[in-house]
Order: sequence, then structure tokens, then C-alpha cells
Amino acid sequence: MKKRSKVFLTILAAAVTILLFFNIQTDAGMSFIQQMKDIFIPEKQITQSIEGTEEITEVVLQEGKDTEYVIYIDEERYKLVQGKNSDVITTREPLEERYPEVSMEIEHFKDIAPEEMIATLESELATEYTKVTETEAVKEPLAGFKLHGISGSEWNSPVTNVYVVDNKNGGSFVITEKYFLEAAEGHGARFYAMLQQFEIVE
Repeated sequence: MKKRSKVFLTILAAAVTILLFFNIQTDAGMSFIQQMKDIFIPEKQITQSIEGTEEITEVVLQEGKDTEYVIYIDEERYKLVQGKNSDVITTREPLEERYPEVSMEIEHFKDIAPEEMIATLESELATEYTKVTETEAVKEPLAGFKLHGISGSEWNSPVTNVYVVDNKNGGSFVITEKYFLEAAEGHGARFYAMLQQFEIVE
């Protein structure tokens, strides 16, 4: 009888331990979900520097294609258009024809590592822009690599910033900004602030 009692108590203890474990796991899971909701709130305010002036801007959460990333955008000025192979953030109202393109394209290359991606982009930019600076590792506005190209020094000279971000799974996100020289402290600064809100969703 004593032997059976010990066996019974051992099984009971194991059962209680398992139940407690799953209860803790459930609580932890619920806590994690709540944290995610708190992090990715639908709307928030950010402070950004526009032409030397601090500006408080309302931004709205947007999910990228297949919910691979999230980003907050200034919906008063911009819109996110989801395409088959990429998403494009562009001006809410079309610009006049005299202005060069203003956009920020986000592409996900799941099977191309950042190093390989950079080599391809450097070759492409060299054929599209008259001046291309050396690729550099950056931490702002997001962690990754930055390529920069410009053609000319006039107000309407086209400018590009290309960011390559490791997706931590053997692939890359490529974010391509396009604007013109005079808009560097306007659209350029606003794109920079939006990229500070870019988050990969694993």
C-alpha cells in the first residue's frame, strides 16, 4: 500500500507540475500578445525635424505585403500602395509633372542575402546616377546598409537612398527612396522619420 501511495503521489505531483507549466505558458503567451498590441498601436505621434523645425506629426500603422513588416506613415501627406512584388509609399496627391518622382518602395527578397543584394544594387545605381557614394553600414534610420546616388546639383536633380536590411532568415528587405535635391529636407526628412518606425514582423 505504501508503495502504491508513493507512485500515486509521484503521478499526482507530475500532473500538477504539467498543469502549472501550461498555465504559466498561457499567461506568458497572453502577456506577449498584449505587449505586441501595445507596441504596434494603430496611431501615434512622432517628432521629426523638417527644414530645421521640430514638427509633431500623427502617423498611422500600416502592414506590409503578407504582414512581413509594419511601418507608420503620415497619411495626411502619403499613402501606401500594395503591389504584386513590392509596396510603394508615395504622395497622397500626385505631384506636378515638373517634379521628379517622390516615392519609397519596399521590396522583400527572401532568398538573396544582403551582401549579394548590395553588389547588384551598386552596379545598377552606377548606371542610373552620375554620382554614387560608397556603401556604408548604418544604424539610423534603421540598422542595415545604405547606398546613395544623385545626378546633378540643380533643384530638381534626382536623388536616391537605398537601404538593405537583413531579414534574419537568409534574405533582404530593400527600401528605395526617390526624391529631388530641393526636397531633401522635406520629403527626404519625412521618409527618414517613417523608416525609423519600420519593423520586421517575424
